[in-house]
Amino acid sequence: MTTLPETVGVLGGGRMGAGIAHAFLLAGARVHVVERDAESADAARERVQTALARSAQKGIEIPDADDLTTGVGTDAFADAGLVIEAVPEDRAFKLDALARIEGAVRDDAVVASNTSSISIDALAGAMRRPQRFLGLHFFNPVPASALVEVVTGVATTPEVVRAATGWVEAIGKTAVVVRDAPGFASSRLGVALGLEAIRMLEEGVASAHDIDTAMELGYRHPMGPLRTTDIVGLDVRLGIAEELERAFGARFTPPALLRDLVAQGHLGRKTGRGFYEWSER
Repeated sequence: MTTLPETVGVLGGGRMGAGIAHAFLLAGARVHVVERDAESADAARERVQTALARSAQKGIEIPDADDLTTGVGTDAFADAGLVIEAVPEDRAFKLDALARIEGAVRDDAVVASNTSSISIDALAGAMRRPQRFLGLHFFNPVPASALVEVVTGVATTPEVVRAATGWVEAIGKTAVVVRDAPGFASSRLGVALGLEAIRMLEEGVASAHDIDTAMELGYRHPMGPLRTTDIVGLDVRLGIAEELERAFGARFTPPALLRDLVAQGHLGRKTGRGFYEWSER
């Protein structure tokens, strides 16, 4: 099994970034999470510590408290062998985040994007070392997910792909290697199913519960597409759908119901309401 870098950096400490930090901490790496301001950095630390406490309750050995550091400066990434950006799914945000990371890391560090739909080659075009850049697409919630997509760009070296695949295995997850393409493998298929389920709900074909149950019992999906969308975040799914619509056309046009719910602030589990009501966030 590939040895993890001694230090891993994560830029962005929201639900996804905190989950990524949690995974690497449990595997034995030191992790530094960088956020935009001190308040956000404190919130990121609390998210990671809460996840670690849940792991401890399950009998999982957790790392020392000083293995996790949080802050606001990317200079903390100077000794990291791997840095993952986990900022919102917006091309401009990600380009800015990657530029800040690349300006801080050493030449032999690997930089990864957690994007779920934006082209790795498009992001790599603004980087000085595209050969050491790739996608590491984690799934939400990270602690419960067994999969990471390793997304290769045209410049990504085989050495970096092998290392990244090994790191995924070292944190107890399964890697699938995917060539850069809009939506990669998982987002493209998952969003196609989710959008059709939303259209069916919009048309009154069946209730959200019955649409999901049909897929869970009829096709043995562990979770239906509408509940999955609530967990991922309706805003996240909308952003991915818009990216895929630009690439593939009308088959990925977001339904009006999805746009309306996002405009109303009903984003799924994280806001307490999406296609379902959520009492616990």
